[in-house]
Amino acid sequence: MLSGQTGGSSRLLKPTAASQDVQLLELLAARSAKISEILKESSQEGLSHFLQDMPAAAKTFDLIIKFCYGYELDMSTENVVPVTCLAFHLKMTESHSRNNLLHKALAFLEQRVLPSWNETIKALCTVENIYKQVVNYGLVDACIESLVAKALVDPSLLGEPIKNSICADFMEDADIVYRTDARRRLFDLERQSEDLTVLPLLLYESIILAMNKRVVPPKNVAVSLSAYAKKWVSSISTGREKMSSYKRNSEREVIEAVERLLSHERGILSCTVLFDMLRSAIILEASSDCINGFEVRIGKQLEEATVKDLFIPFQGNAKEDIECLREILKIFYGNYTHSNLSGLIAVAELMEEFLAEVSSNIDLKPEEFVSLADILIAASLVTQRRSDGIYRAIDIYLRNHRYLTESEREEVCLVLDCQKMSPEAREHAARNERLPLRVVVQVLFVGQLQLRDTILGETHDSGNKLRKEVGGDDLEKLDCGEEQVRNEMEKMNHKVMELERECCMMRKEIESGCSQSVKKEKVGMWREMKRKFGCTTSMHDYNCQIKKKKVHPK
Repeated sequence: MLSGQTGGSSRLLKPTAASQDVQLLELLAARSAKISEILKESSQEGLSHFLQDMPAAAKTFDLIIKFCYGYELDMSTENVVPVTCLAFHLKMTESHSRNNLLHKALAFLEQRVLPSWNETIKALCTVENIYKQVVNYGLVDACIESLVAKALVDPSLLGEPIKNSICADFMEDADIVYRTDARRRLFDLERQSEDLTVLPLLLYESIILAMNKRVVPPKNVAVSLSAYAKKWVSSISTGREKMSSYKRNSEREVIEAVERLLSHERGILSCTVLFDMLRSAIILEASSDCINGFEVRIGKQLEEATVKDLFIPFQGNAKEDIECLREILKIFYGNYTHSNLSGLIAVAELMEEFLAEVSSNIDLKPEEFVSLADILIAASLVTQRRSDGIYRAIDIYLRNHRYLTESEREEVCLVLDCQKMSPEAREHAARNERLPLRVVVQVLFVGQLQLRDTILGETHDSGNKLRKEVGGDDLEKLDCGEEQVRNEMEKMNHKVMELERECCMMRKEIESGCSQSVKKEKVGMWREMKRKFGCTTSMHDYNCQIKKKKVHPK
C-alpha cells in the first residue's frame, strides 16, 4: 500500500484552507459513499486516518479530485487499474451517484484494455504496489482470464519455439522468435505482441499457472519461461558474479519459480537451455528440488545434448560437477527403453568426447579423471563398446599432466580394459612411452593372447572345412593336414608360454623396485617380443586423434 499522500488528500488536512476543505469534502462525499459514511459517523480526524491508508499514490488521488470537481477524466491504460481500485475503495458506485467513477473506469477497462493483449499487459504493469487490493477487487483475475483466453486461441502470443532448438544458443536467441499472425487482429494486435516477461514474478507466476491449468500448449509456455529466466536471472548470461544478497535471493526465486512452472514433457526445451537453467540454479544455490527438477528434464533427453552442453554446469567444484553429471546419467538410464538403443549409443559417444575434452584441463586431478572415466565405463556397458575412447582420454590426460608420478599414472590407467581395445589402439599403446610399464606389458600380453585365439580359431575352421571337402579316398591327405595344423598350434602355444614367462619376469622386476633398469630396455624388449611372434615393426603409428573413427568403432 502506497504512502506518499502529498497531493490531493493532504489538502483536507490544511487548517489555512478551511473553506476549500469543506467544499472538497462535500464534493467527495457526493461521489464517495465511504467518505459520506465516515463524515456522518466520525470527525474529520477519522477521515484523515482513512485517507492516509488509501491504496493509491498522490497522482491517482488527484485524478479523483478532478473528477469530483467535474473535470473530464483523462483515463488511460497506465492509470485505469489504480483509478478503478481507488474507486472501489471509496465506493464511488452508481447506487450512490449516477455516472460515477467506478462505472466509467470499469467500462474503460472492459472496452479498451481487456480486449487487447498488449494493453492488458501494460495495465498489469501498474499494479505491483497495490497488488493486494487489486486482487481483492477481482481486477487481476479479469486481466489473467483475458490473457489466457487469447493464448488459447493464439499460443504464439507467448512466443514460438525454434524448430531446430538443438542448434539454438540460449545466450543469444533465448529459444524464442516472435511472429505476427493474422489471428491477432481479432484482438487489435497489428504490431508485435507485448512480452509477458516485463511483469513482476508474482503476476507472471499467476498467469502461467492459469495457462497451465487451461492447457495452453506447453511448448509455447516453455518458450515464455525461458525468456523470463534470461531476462531476470543475470547468472544465465554473466556466470558467477558478485551480487547483493537481495539480488541473489530475487534471482533464486525466479529460477525456482521457472522450474516449478515448466512442464516435464520431454523435448519442450533444448538441452542447451535446460543446462543453462541448471547452471543458474547451482550458482544461485537454489533448492535441491529445483536443481533435481532440471536434472530430470535433461536426463530424459540427454542423447540430444552436445559436448558443449555438458561443460555448462562445470563451474569449478569438480566433485559437485561430477556428481551432477552422474545423477543426470542415472536419470537417463532410468528412463531407458529397449527401443532407444540409438540413444544409448549417442550418450556413450557423447561421454567419450566429453572425457577427451576435459582431459586436457591441467587442473583436473587424477582421482577426478578416474571418476569421470568410471561414468564413461558405466555409459558404455550396455552398448558393449570398445575401450578405445577411454584409452584416447588417458593418452590426452597423460600428455597434459607430465608431472604425474608412476603410481599416479598407474592409478589413471586402472580404468583401462585392455581386453576391449581394438588392434589399432593396442598398437599405439605398445609404442606409447607415456603409459606406465605395467600397462604396456598388459597390452602386449592381451594382444598376443587374442592373436593366439584368432589363429586357433582359423586353424579349427580350416580343419573343419578340409574334412568336408575330402572324401574317403583322401583320408591320408587329411591326416597329414591335421598333423600340420597340430604342429602349428604347438608352436603357437610355445610362443604364448614364452611371452607369459617374460611378462611374469617384468612384473617381478617392477614390484621389486627395478623399474628404472627395465625402462631402459623396454623398447628393445617390445621389439623382441614382436619379432618372436612375427609382428613386423613397419606398421603405421597409431594416432588416436587422427584415426578417431577407428578408435571409436560402432
